[in-house]
Amino acid sequence: MSIGLLSLIVIVLAVAGYFAGRRLAVSKVAGDIRKLHSLPSYYGQTVFLFTAVPALLFLAAWLLIQPLLIESRVSAMLNVADVPDGSSVSLMMTDVRRIANGIDLMLAKGGLNSADIAAMRTDLTDVRGRLAEVGVALGTNVTPAVFAAGKAYHDLSGTSRMMMTVGVLALALAGFVYAISRIQPEFRARNVTEAFVKVLLIGASCIAILTTVGIVLSLVFETISFFRIYPAKDFFLSLTWNPKFGGGSDLGIWPLIWGTLYISFIALLVSVPVGIFAAIFLAEYASKKVRAVAKPLIEILAGIPTIVYGLFALITVGPMLRDYFAQPMGFGSSSSSVMTAGVVMGLMLIPFVSSLSDDIINAVPQSLRDGSYGLGATQSETIKQVILPAALPGIVGAVLLAASRAIGETMIVVMGAGAAAKMSLNPFEAMTTVTVKIVSQLTGDTEFASPETLVAFALGLTLFVFTLGLNILALVIVRKYREQYE
Repeated sequence: MSIGLLSLIVIVLAVAGYFAGRRLAVSKVAGDIRKLHSLPSYYGQTVFLFTAVPALLFLAAWLLIQPLLIESRVSAMLNVADVPDGSSVSLMMTDVRRIANGIDLMLAKGGLNSADIAAMRTDLTDVRGRLAEVGVALGTNVTPAVFAAGKAYHDLSGTSRMMMTVGVLALALAGFVYAISRIQPEFRARNVTEAFVKVLLIGASCIAILTTVGIVLSLVFETISFFRIYPAKDFFLSLTWNPKFGGGSDLGIWPLIWGTLYISFIALLVSVPVGIFAAIFLAEYASKKVRAVAKPLIEILAGIPTIVYGLFALITVGPMLRDYFAQPMGFGSSSSSVMTAGVVMGLMLIPFVSSLSDDIINAVPQSLRDGSYGLGATQSETIKQVILPAALPGIVGAVLLAASRAIGETMIVVMGAGAAAKMSLNPFEAMTTVTVKIVSQLTGDTEFASPETLVAFALGLTLFVFTLGLNILALVIVRKYREQYE
């Protein structure tokens, strides 16, 4: 049974439980709801929650744990002797999953049944032909042992889905029966429902924290694996980035850090002044008609895909900067440069700064403006000495959001700045960033056993720590210089 159909059955059962619980509560008091401890709807909500929530939580947990268990069990079937030279178990598992998906497709098309699949010969020519008929292509290093593992993967997945279906439906029915059996006039349905909902709200609020913890742990574990096979001293102190798959790599991080900071700095030089000035104009000077037109037009920039900005940098901004600035001044002849990516990225970040700053400035109490005007200050003096200090924490937050967006941008850098990892002060030379190299190191059929691949996780963790440090520094600055008002 599919996940969607199973979830729909649970929801339908829970909705039926709501109406059944409500009707049963009313029937227990012969229609006089004044004898009930809670309103009838609370009794129905109790049945709904006990039916749906445990079953859906079990379904979510099963979907998270099941693939890990199946992967570990099937990968254990692939002995070292079964893995061809130049491959790894992780690469073989890719073909195992493809074989399992191909078997599902063959069964879905009706050309074969389960008995035919079980009796399928391990002649690889026959296997490749059958899988090719359903659009599944295998790697060149597939062995009979890998095909056997694929069939085992398919069988385990089918058994797991059946167990999941039985478990979810059993939990839903058990919750339904348990909640119905507790319905009595004196039952505190409202208290139970509110406590249940409170637990759900606490769980929802923990999702962000748990997600952050999961991201950090996944990076930390893989980074530890990287530093076991590549010296941390060379990674943090080397000024050369020269990865070579197969060995002999020099994986110094500083050229990437330099490119990231350089491009982000230029992007902020473009976006922060323009964004803040635009926010001040829209909030303090513009009429309602002008604001109604200008603000949506500025915010349109935030909706443009980054690939479009990348094309704009590649086709328009890069050649223009090369022809009118770089070549005449003798700085270079490449259209891919730090300046190209920085300028285009700054244009992309303008709405992030302007929209948030505009909202923050509008949130400053009008009484502060009136008091400043009453003391004889002009509008510009009021903006500089009252409004901006009061809005400083929010404006700094907007700038931080823009900085984080700039540090994490990839597509504009790929198309506008190139992929050269080097350290230079010339803004018209091609450079690259940490995020671009993370993508390049993980692109293609790579195995997670070489430093050239695992370095992507070390780069990600370093970028995470660096961004966290910037946020902490900004918080310290805001707390020190923030203006406080009663």
